[in-house]
Amino acid sequence: MGKKLPPKKIKSKFREFVEAVLMAVLIAGFIISFIVQAFKIPSGSMIPTLLIGDHLFVNKFIYGVKIPLIRKTIIPVTDPKRGDVVVFIYPEDRSKDFIKRVIGIGGDKIEMKNKKLFINDQPFEDPFGVYDDATVYPAEVQPRDNFGPLTVPQNSLFVMGDNRDHSLDSRFWGFVNLKDVQGKAFILYWSWDSEEKRVRWDRLAKLIK
Repeated sequence: MGKKLPPKKIKSKFREFVEAVLMAVLIAGFIISFIVQAFKIPSGSMIPTLLIGDHLFVNKFIYGVKIPLIRKTIIPVTDPKRGDVVVFIYPEDRSKDFIKRVIGIGGDKIEMKNKKLFINDQPFEDPFGVYDDATVYPAEVQPRDNFGPLTVPQNSLFVMGDNRDHSLDSRFWGFVNLKDVQGKAFILYWSWDSEEKRVRWDRLAKLIK
């Protein structure tokens, strides 16, 4: 029969195990809080860039290190730029995270005329925007196709979904405060097509632009 470990050795092994688990939890918590976080796409507002069922990683460090809960930046790195795909706290329900593309930054003048986007009074070359509804609503009905002009406040962003005719975004609920930006979406690590019950293999490891 094998030798039994003395009580002190058993306690030592158990303590090592507990310490290892605690260390792993702390490291995971640090990574999720400050470096990278996973995010799942629940809606079609970013089609065709992002599809329902896409899973991606968000770079939380790129826009600076923030203190959780109070959202205060303690190590500034860089600010979001026009064209970045960002994850942020939804202003109208802070329990939810949204993902959209940055269209305007602080000081920009934004206007839309019959689905044509203008930034600082210049037509905006919109390589990512998709419009598939021929209906054009006047501003009096809703701001989807006609709104503004309006100026983005400092320390704020104006964001839109790439699927322009099917996105609830800054046109409807206003600006995103910079402190509420969680990070920049940068790579897909999984994609599941729930309708066809299959993995979208061609999307795995795709960089988000």
